[in-house]
Amino acid sequence: MNIQIISSSPRAVSVTHRVALFLVNYFKKNTTHEIGLIDVRDWNIGLLQNVWSTLEKTPEEYKPLAEKIFNADAFIIVTPEYNGSYSPALQNLMDHFPKQSRKAFGLVTASPGAMGGMRASQQLLLMVPALFGIASPQMLITPLVDKKFDEEGNLIDEGFSKNIDLFAKEFLWLAENIAVKTTVESI
Repeated sequence: MNIQIISSSPRAVSVTHRVALFLVNYFKKNTTHEIGLIDVRDWNIGLLQNVWSTLEKTPEEYKPLAEKIFNADAFIIVTPEYNGSYSPALQNLMDHFPKQSRKAFGLVTASPGAMGGMRASQQLLLMVPALFGIASPQMLITPLVDKKFDEEGNLIDEGFSKNIDLFAKEFLWLAENIAVKTTVESI
């Protein structure tokens, strides 16, 4: 299964990106799945003009990004909270692609504040069904993110590992079951 982790903070020095880096390494270490990282900072995507409905209809400079999106079986979205919602860069990214029908989404929010992006998580729960995706009910809400992960994405608050393990277990259960069902239906 191909899982793409989307780091959706456009800030040059993003504390949220620390969680995305950690999760890439966590899933590579603890699963046999193909794990990729989509960092919105790597793609200078303008405001939506056209939906890139196929790889062939994607502008040449964005084809590597489109390959990641089209080949993904599941996504983990990692976002900070912006004015009570998820990152506008995330919205712009997802708007450029067609619906993600029958794909699992793991939802991760992070903030240096005590609520950890909780309001953004509620907005993500509205966005995922609009994409025809299926959200894992077990989210990873990360308060005080700058005290839980260092700049390289290493976990420095071991007490948070139980939250991560539970999130990963539930996300993988959902993603693997959807992938199996989708494979069986396509036969």
